[in-house]
Amino acid sequence: MIYFDNLTLKAFVEENREFFCGARIQKIQQPTRREFIFILRNNGETKRFYVNITPNLHHVCFMNKENEEKRYLSIPKQPPMFCMLLRKYIENGKIIKIEQPFYERILEVYIEAYDELSEKINLCLAIELMGKHSNIALYNTKTGIIYGCAHNVGSEKSRDREMRGNVPYVYPPKQNKRDFLSYNGQINFETLADDFFGFSKPFAKMCKCVDIEKIKDFLELKYLSPVISDDFSQYALFSQILDGIKQNSVNDMIDNYFAHHQSIEILGVLKQKLTTTISHRLKKTENSLDKIERQLKKEKNAERYRKYGDLIMANLYNLQDFQKRCTLTDWETNEEIAIDLDETKTIKENANRYFKLYNKAKRSAEKLLQLQEELTDQKGYCMQTLYTIESAENIDILNEIKQEVLNEEDAVKIKLTQIDERNILGHTVFVGKNNKQNDYIISKLAKDSDLWFHTHTCAGSHVLLKLNNNETPSDELIFKCAKLAKQYSQGANSSKIGVIYTKRKYLRKPPAANLGYVTYKNEQEIIID
Repeated sequence: MIYFDNLTLKAFVEENREFFCGARIQKIQQPTRREFIFILRNNGETKRFYVNITPNLHHVCFMNKENEEKRYLSIPKQPPMFCMLLRKYIENGKIIKIEQPFYERILEVYIEAYDELSEKINLCLAIELMGKHSNIALYNTKTGIIYGCAHNVGSEKSRDREMRGNVPYVYPPKQNKRDFLSYNGQINFETLADDFFGFSKPFAKMCKCVDIEKIKDFLELKYLSPVISDDFSQYALFSQILDGIKQNSVNDMIDNYFAHHQSIEILGVLKQKLTTTISHRLKKTENSLDKIERQLKKEKNAERYRKYGDLIMANLYNLQDFQKRCTLTDWETNEEIAIDLDETKTIKENANRYFKLYNKAKRSAEKLLQLQEELTDQKGYCMQTLYTIESAENIDILNEIKQEVLNEEDAVKIKLTQIDERNILGHTVFVGKNNKQNDYIISKLAKDSDLWFHTHTCAGSHVLLKLNNNETPSDELIFKCAKLAKQYSQGANSSKIGVIYTKRKYLRKPPAANLGYVTYKNEQEIIID
């Protein structure tokens, strides 16, 4: 990925200057701390001007609907303070002009608005697209005083330039570079971005071995032909220096390129959050299972306690009360066994003591085994959820997992259209992509005669083959469904894996079980090589 540079901003400004000038700011929204949407209208056309000041994704563009969906924008019910400040001063204001200071990554939007006393005021919205220093400031053009910023920069953070309310707005310090348009000497392409204005490092690298006059034409935006590389790793304003997918406009190039990378980043961040949560649960579950294993080994003494009690009761006639120890013969092995006794108790009381220890250990073992079974189910659920998180391809699937994992009521509710539905040999087949979909397939879509497929001993999707009553599926159909179950499982890359299948009527969901968890019987297994 490459960052938004000053030449791209220059091309965007020149391309959209006509629409900006005279446009009305109808509405202002702030989905997140670093994202802004300005709804502008001019010449009977409404556009959504999107500003992102995230350090690695800073850019401006007019969004189309498809790319807005890729950015997964959600407007909060309570707007942030800076959004309310912008609404107070510039909502319904008119844009007079837009400017870009000399080779700066700053877009200045000059606005004519009215204050509380209905007096006309001229304001400037300075959008600074400078990596980790990206910011937005609103200031009065007459006084130069800042009304507010997207995020404040005090003297403790920057000695050169404060950015906060009630201080003058000043440009960033000038860089020690030269204007390439007036240069005619030799070019060192390794230091081109450091020596001259107008070059980012990726652009300088693309210009390598290009004639100096052609590079000057690029800086003057001649031969403009926006393009994005096939793998979306790069973009360029000129197809002469980059092969790829040609774009209709500079705005489309910016919108398509950054929306693609935003979608990947948002998906990755949510995956990481959910994976961390589930991994923590899995670790706790595994630790609890280890403790139970150790405790169960201790409880194996239960049978020994019972034997001690039986031996003592069988030898009541030749043992004396209040002994400290006795040695008795085990009638099963004919070995001598030394048994410790409580010398404050009678022989019979010592026997009862061992019987009590036996009963206590037995009850404890039963409870531990029950808890072990529950934790084993929980471990399987966590592993299944980790698989679905890893294999999720869009935000809707992850939102369903998020609702399930974090118990968030505002997550997207499952819809039938989200479930992967396929046609195999004329039959409908459903594939669940997370626990919620797996549960929905089994409880809502399946009938008793349908066939259910799942990989044996590893996490994977539930695959449901819809069948008519008393219909017998062909071996080819069963094999294709089994291959589908293998494909959508943790064993997808295994050389050999077993897939079990059975009728829906043989599935059972235990009470209070996790989503997607079922027990089964009368299953058959097919090995997929």
